[in-house]
Amino acid sequence: MTNDAFRSDTAAARTGRLFGVGLGPGDPELVTVKAARLIGAADVVAYHAARHGRSNARAIAAGYLREGQIEEALIYPVTTETTDHPGGYQGAIDEFYTASAARLAAHLDAGRDVVVLAEGDPFFYGSYMHMHKRLSGRYETAVVPGVTSVSAASAVLGRPLMERDEVLTVLPGTLEPKELAARLATTDSAAVMKLGRTFEGVREALEQAGRLDDAWYVERATTDRERSAPLRDVDPATVPYFSLALLPSPAATAFTADAGPARAAGLDVLLAPPAAGTAVPDTGMVSLEEANAAAMSRIETAGRAGGVTVVGLGPGGRHWLTPEAQEALADADDLIGYGPYVDRVPPNPRQRRHPSDNRVEAERAAFALDLAKRGRRVAVVSSGDPGVFAMAAAVLEVAEDPQWLDVPVRIIPGLTAAQAVASRAGAPLGHDFCILSLSDRLKPWSVIESRLAAAAAADLVIAVYNPASKTRREQLVRALELLRAHRHPGTPVVVGRDVGGPEESVRITTLAALDPAGVDMRCLLIIGSSQTRAVTRGDGTTAVYTPRHYPD
Repeated sequence: MTNDAFRSDTAAARTGRLFGVGLGPGDPELVTVKAARLIGAADVVAYHAARHGRSNARAIAAGYLREGQIEEALIYPVTTETTDHPGGYQGAIDEFYTASAARLAAHLDAGRDVVVLAEGDPFFYGSYMHMHKRLSGRYETAVVPGVTSVSAASAVLGRPLMERDEVLTVLPGTLEPKELAARLATTDSAAVMKLGRTFEGVREALEQAGRLDDAWYVERATTDRERSAPLRDVDPATVPYFSLALLPSPAATAFTADAGPARAAGLDVLLAPPAAGTAVPDTGMVSLEEANAAAMSRIETAGRAGGVTVVGLGPGGRHWLTPEAQEALADADDLIGYGPYVDRVPPNPRQRRHPSDNRVEAERAAFALDLAKRGRRVAVVSSGDPGVFAMAAAVLEVAEDPQWLDVPVRIIPGLTAAQAVASRAGAPLGHDFCILSLSDRLKPWSVIESRLAAAAAADLVIAVYNPASKTRREQLVRALELLRAHRHPGTPVVVGRDVGGPEESVRITTLAALDPAGVDMRCLLIIGSSQTRAVTRGDGTTAVYTPRHYPD
């Protein structure tokens, strides 16, 4: 059945139209005029995203959206991880596509026009095609092509894809290395998509095919996070999904002889290395190897602005690190932070690591800002959330200095220790709560005492950071005396130690029974309010929670 069958006046009045709109590789200025017009006019804008909820396609289209539009975020149930779906990975994905199509169909049936955003081109490894297959037979549809990542990568490198009668082959990196190598060996130029976790297999295939020296790597072409380099020099640990390998036109490559990146960095280059034993005249030019090495070194910093990103690592294990934080860490040239926190980031030989003592926050911030001012991408790491008793405030305070006012500073949130401990116990932070630190290193005890008294009198649940240390034992004793004057002795207390770490322990006790001797700097306390309850579950465990309602 053709779309024309649905284009009568009666049908048009009943159903909306479906548009698959290509947005190009990342630069919003590469969105076509038609795509921009359709996005702005649509009743519904839909886009696919992984479970973290962020969508590259929506980010590209953000400037073309208008207020009042309905947004449909189509969140994948799985990406590369395993699933317990009875149909396996493919079953979970097929079910998701069917459910997503049904959501869009509900809008179309109501007469609303739907635009599905697609990074690159909708029919070039795009998610939109799965909506198109399920809906195009029932509704009027149109596809707006977009600039592909392959075209963008070619433009970034300044290298043609093919010339005259050369053949370009586009291949998925998910092919087995042996099959990929066979295909690469029989084509002139090629683009290999879907890198990320497949990168090492793609590199192996290029080497088997004898094409590794010709291959280039391009990441996030046309965006502010764009990166390109000879593929053999790329660290696999740094490769995201949104990258590709490119074998440019052999004819064009022979002519340009790798002069592109070196000239971009301001160097004159010998177009081909001299034969062995050949004397090279002193013309002020440099050899090909020297040019490329110098060019890549300059491109690392000169081709992009530096900045400081303060990254929250969460309270412990890597599984609590957010995707945004992982991306920021992978993107960094330098890692700065308290030594044990820097140690939590897997080593990467591309990056410089600068661990320091925990009592030099201002100096650490100044060092980070100075590196960024010189063009480095700096990640300052904090445990938990960097904005909660951590490095974000220190960096922003030091950044007020006029010499660093123009250095970009970005904060990446992390899961806090309070949230982590609360989740292990149940939901003690289910109603109003506050967070206090008992450390009097940066504020006087009189301030801490007055705030504790106010929070206790207000019947707030209190999460207590830095409750005690080797040299600071008396503060917790005094804090408990104050709290016991306001709270019932049976008030539930959660003691979490090293939650998320290898020595994790969580104890549930009462305010009367809490022994300060069992608390140290690695602990976090949650003191319940008058409404907080400790309930024994059917399996014998205790759950602590604070109801969301409060008695009149």
